[in-house]
Order: sequence, then structure tokens, then C-alpha cells
Amino acid sequence: MLNMNFIAGEWVAGSSELENVNPSDTSDVVGTYAQASPEQVEQAVAAAKAAQPVWAGMTPQQRADILDQIGTEILSRKEELGALLSREEGKVLAEGIGEATRAGQVFRFFAQEALRVEGTYIDSVRPGVAVDVRREPVGVVGLITPWNFPIAIPAWKMAPALAFGNAVLIKPASLTPGSVWALVEIISRTAMPAGVVNLVMGGGGTVGDTLCGSTDVDAVSFTGSVATGAHVRRMVAGRGGKVQLEMGGKSPLIIMDDADPETAVTCAISGSVMSTGQRCTSNTRIICTPGIHDQVVGQMAEQAKALRVGHALDAGSQIGPVVDQKQLDTNFRYLEIADKEGASRLCGGERLQRPENGFYMSPAVIADCTNDMQHVREEIFGPVVSVLKADDFDQAVAIANDNDFGLSSGICTGSLKYAEAFKRRSAAGMVMVNLPTAGVDYHVPFGGRKASSYGSREQGRAAAEFYTTLKTSYTLAV
Repeated sequence: MLNMNFIAGEWVAGSSELENVNPSDTSDVVGTYAQASPEQVEQAVAAAKAAQPVWAGMTPQQRADILDQIGTEILSRKEELGALLSREEGKVLAEGIGEATRAGQVFRFFAQEALRVEGTYIDSVRPGVAVDVRREPVGVVGLITPWNFPIAIPAWKMAPALAFGNAVLIKPASLTPGSVWALVEIISRTAMPAGVVNLVMGGGGTVGDTLCGSTDVDAVSFTGSVATGAHVRRMVAGRGGKVQLEMGGKSPLIIMDDADPETAVTCAISGSVMSTGQRCTSNTRIICTPGIHDQVVGQMAEQAKALRVGHALDAGSQIGPVVDQKQLDTNFRYLEIADKEGASRLCGGERLQRPENGFYMSPAVIADCTNDMQHVREEIFGPVVSVLKADDFDQAVAIANDNDFGLSSGICTGSLKYAEAFKRRSAAGMVMVNLPTAGVDYHVPFGGRKASSYGSREQGRAAAEFYTTLKTSYTLAV
């Protein structure tokens, strides 16, 4: 089946086609997806520009009802959508269903936020003058989403954009277009005016650059690599557009001597190599103080070796495949770098053979690491976790903060003193205590610092900062 683009309320064939292949079994083609031409992207932009005032002019209740309808259908089909997600991206079925559930919850949350757009009414410093400040839609918004969360991230970008009255153009990752296509198909059957949501599939050099370069696209929200994010920022900010970037991470997890060992090891493993390590919030730098270091390292290796790697739709699998050959090659390259740097690979890092031809590798635990090693400093985005040693709390915090990224961080400790001190001193946008650094709620702000993020936060009520613009009005009573 050819899955087409959605432009101005119509399903439209593209200028070319791209097969979507299952990373668990490369002989399984998930679908064939139409690739939009630059001219079609421009048509979609024009449609969004025409439709946006109509959508913004509808009542908040009308927008809320449509978003609630979308969220409700996603939740009613979470098993089906989760299976599609797992088939095209490679995360195990429980995680795929969980992500589809999250997407539905996000739409239902922002259905209510459509009714809660607040302003202020205050007295002027001048007699007889009143001032009101209100939030209005930013306009036409381009959304460029990644492959690792192929329905949750599109949802947490689309839902607030729509709740606040914007029109949307979404470009999903070429590796995982199926989940977004299914989401837009749900939207296409609502009462949303034609042109409010447009799906344009294709590569970054064609679709992405056309979106970013269009002066009719008022804002662009991007999630992906640091290099591509920098390119998006130059293109959008350079023409005066609004831009929001969520990029890489190399999250640290400090484990203090007073931590509960079972909790600490669970956090270290579940927050790093699970989901095949393909999460920007993964705690891939484990920093242990001396008294607990050896115990943690040994138990991490035992748990990693016991994890079952297999087909994403197999009920017995705990970890699925890596998303594609390119990512698999990247993982192996960093393991070679770690070996050359003198670190000790305790387990994992092998290409695994399974009945299906997929991109399987065993999760790797690396010890005897230092913070100046390349594999410790750079994001790998695979099931690879590095363990470092720190003399005490202060040194552990210094190591944790000594990185170009600042998305998420964590600490495992039984001490309220250490927990509170780390929350204050961490140079990350999100801090976890006795929890993995990967795993966030949808109703609170998401985002980081340094090279991890640029612009205002995503998710929760903070999303209004990006998807709306402020207008201040003055009235003289006469």
C-alpha cells in the first residue's frame, strides 16, 4: 500500500517513494511512503497559512473536542498503534504500546489546555488606562520529528500547536513514517478544517530545508541530532523565525555509597541500555563513589548479560534491535574507540544472530572509564553504558556537569542532603533522584541546557511559550 502525504485535506502521491523496513526483520516491509517534493511542501505551507485563521477563530471548546477525539481514538487503538510502532522502530511491544498510550494522553491533556489559555488584565501606570495581555497563536508551525519516539514526540509537538490555534506541517523521520501517518489519518477523519494539519514526508535536504526556509512558516520545532539542529537554527533564526530545538544528551547518574544497591543498579541498567539505548535522556554515564563502585559494576554486568534481545514483537524480548545498519555501525565504532582508550568492556557489544535478519546487538557495560574518553563524552545512542569512579560527592558532581550536554541527570542516594544539593548543583534541565534519567511525565516541562536544547521548553503548560505569542493592548476609557 502506498501511504500518501496529506496536504490541504487531501491524500496526495509524492514525487518518489520510500520503503519502511522492520529492523527486527529486514525482509518485512512495513509500508511504502510517498516522498513530498519541494513544490508539494510549498503547497502545504500555503494551505496551512490559509487554514490557520479559520482554526484560530473556532472556539476553544471546538478545538478541545477535536483534540479529545484524537486522543480517545489513539487510546482505543493503542495495541494496534503500538505494534506498528514496534514493527517500524524496533522497541519491544510493551514499550510501543506504552508510547502510543502516552500520545493519546498528550492529546487529551492539551484538549483541556485549549480551554485554559490565560491572559492578564492590569491597571496602567497612567490614569484611566487599562492594559490586557493575551496569548495568540504564533501562526504556521513546522514540526520535524525523530525516529526514536515516532508517535510520542509528534504528539507532544502537534497537540499544543493545535490547542493554541496554530496550523501544522509535520515532517516525520524517514526511518519511521508509519506512526505519524497513522496519527494524521486519525486527524483526517475529524472536523478539523482542511489545511490545519499537513503531513509532508521526505528527507531533510528537501522537505526539511523547504520548511525551514519558508518565510510563511512562523516557527519550527525540531528534535534530532546536534548537527542538524544547528542547521535548522541557522535557517529559521536567520530569516527571523521562531525556533525550538531538542537535541542530544549524555546524561550522568551518580551512585553514592549510601544508595540502595538494588535501586541503583536497576536505575543504571533500565535508564541506559533499555529501549536499545535509543533515548536522548539515557543515563549512559554512571558515576560511582568508591564504597559501592565494585558492587554496582558487577551487578550491572550480570543484569545486562541476562537481558533477552530479540524481535520487538516477541513477548519474550526485553530489548529489540537497533534501528538500522548505520546506527549499528556507529555503536560498534564507539566500542572500538573505548577498547583503544583503555576502558574495560565487561560484557556485550557483539552482533547477535537471530532467526530473523535484524540489527541485533548485545548491551555493553564498560568499566574503568574516565571523563576525558571520547566514548564517555559523545552521545552514542545505543545500548552502551560507561562506568566512572569519583572520590566523593563533590567530584561526582563535577564529573556529571563536565559535558557539552545538559538534558537530564540523576543521583541514587539515601541522603536527603545529597539529593537536595545535587538538584541545586546539577547543570541539567531535568534531575531525577533514585530514578533513571530516562522517563518523564507529559504534564511538566521537558528540556535541557547547553548543547541539548535551544529555545523554550516542551510539554506541559510550558509549551505555550513556544506555540503562542504575547499581545499587549492598552485602552483609554473615554
